Amino acid sequence: MSIDEGHGLVFLPTSSPSPDFWGGRRPGDNEHANSVVALRIETGELVWAFQTVHHDIWDYDLPAQPTLTRIDTGDGQRDVVIQPTKQGFVFVLDRDTGKPVWPVEERAVPQGGAEGERLSPTQPFPTHVPALTSQTISTEDALSLLPGLRRSPCERQFAEARNEGLYTPPSVQGTLEFPFTGGGVNWGSAAFDPVRQILYANTGRAVHLIKLIPRAKAAGFNPPPGHDFGQQRGAPFAMSRAMVTSPLGLLCNKPPWGEMVAVDLKAGKILWRSTVGTTEDLAPLGVPLPWGAPLVNGLAVTAGGLVFTGAMDAYLRAFDARSGKELWQGRLPVPGVANPMTYLWKGEQYVAIGAGGHSEAGTSIGDSVVAFRLARPGEAPSLWSRTIDRPGGRFLAASSAIVLAIIALVIAGLRWRRTRRIKRA
Repeated sequence: MSIDEGHGLVFLPTSSPSPDFWGGRRPGDNEHANSVVALRIETGELVWAFQTVHHDIWDYDLPAQPTLTRIDTGDGQRDVVIQPTKQGFVFVLDRDTGKPVWPVEERAVPQGGAEGERLSPTQPFPTHVPALTSQTISTEDALSLLPGLRRSPCERQFAEARNEGLYTPPSVQGTLEFPFTGGGVNWGSAAFDPVRQILYANTGRAVHLIKLIPRAKAAGFNPPPGHDFGQQRGAPFAMSRAMVTSPLGLLCNKPPWGEMVAVDLKAGKILWRSTVGTTEDLAPLGVPLPWGAPLVNGLAVTAGGLVFTGAMDAYLRAFDARSGKELWQGRLPVPGVANPMTYLWKGEQYVAIGAGGHSEAGTSIGDSVVAFRLARPGEAPSLWSRTIDRPGGRFLAASSAIVLAIIALVIAGLRWRRTRRIKRA
């Protein structure tokens, strides 16, 4: 939640109603679910509420606190509430009234829900600030390691599922949900530079396959590895949910899988996108593919023009706030899937992050808090940090060691054979 003591308000991002993926017994928009809700701090009285999803059956709750700031809208300064969403939308609301600062349209969305479902015919779409991530997926977006040779397993999975774009209803057939239930923007929320008036957010790009399981089949259902299973008690369907992945365990949509995005709110324009992270902590043998990884954590922007973020690999990174260029990585004991913070101590600036990993994502796990001090004048990174303690450094060192060991064994074997020949002669 976020608090504005001056206005005497607390702002709550609310969850989706239960059950998550079928709503036939909760008809209507399900008022105040999936909403930014403003309450009086002293009394709890409802002041206003703005709903971002009507009758949610996609688990598109608001997972993070809104950002409270003052922006230049083009018509003067306004106190606003900025709420990013799992769908990748950014809703900018007046802090006193909850009314959208820029128009929000109700647009028709896919219909034809499961038996007994009562879908909303429309959903709200912001019109001024563009979506932070793509919201449609097709077989052309499927990852193929042998393009053009044959239809890949990922293309087959995409083709066999129901897929009509954002807000396609869950189905017994299986529905592609993109962005997946992890976002878009997840619990890390966004960061705002009040001087440059730029919003920064981490986004994830992955696909979920959502299947409804008729109640008669749910009792004996044994979910395959990697599948979430929910009974959805009281509904005629249970559900299963899984990331759409290739036989090698890679995400089925083409990378990048995680991006940092900078948005000029006043202009309604994306300024830049930068891929964040590698597969070093997720892929077999620690292969550091520079394709990013879905980002659920937030970031921190500084007055000096840097944006800091963790990722699904074990590095804290700094990006240039103006260009999006990655400037620095600091090695962590395990991935820092958390929001970084910055502070001053004895006149010097530090950046700290909780490094605990992410059990559901399959990363290494720990329980550290790591702080880095900004460099002093004339101070340069060590050779170790420039070679080994950087993405791919350990993989390259290990690969080089293995290659050298093989070469040494081959040379030793050749020498041994030569020695044996000489002795026989």
